[in-house]
Amino acid sequence: MSSALDRLKNLTSKISSYELARKENLNILEELFLELGIDKKIETFSHLFNFKAINLSGASLVQETLGEIKEGKYLQVLAISYDKEAVVKSKNISLAYFGRVENVDVELKDKIIEFIIRYRFEKSFMTLEHYNDILGDLKK
Repeated sequence: MSSALDRLKNLTSKISSYELARKENLNILEELFLELGIDKKIETFSHLFNFKAINLSGASLVQETLGEIKEGKYLQVLAISYDKEAVVKSKNISLAYFGRVENVDVELKDKIIEFIIRYRFEKSFMTLEHYNDILGDLKK
């Protein structure tokens, strides 16, 4: 019985840890949202999550090459919107443009990458909640 209790304690600890990380992530994400000027394109922070995804051109987001620049490209934060009613379903929207990637300050580039990773972290929680709700509806 104690091993079941230990597993429950470990699970509770992990869930609590994720919720704390999520809360901190959202606070930092909102700071970056303002600092990077994305608020000039999207009036409210919460509207950021209406996009299907956010991507980056000009630098790598792959873990093995994270932050590696692609010379000759432009550093730009792109949001992907999706409208199933439209003729063209998917549309890229520029949220922030920073110029040629090799001319962008490394610290700024790193903040842009952090913004996107933090967005994806929160978006993954939202997706998890969405599918959990759907599974709950299936049980009814």
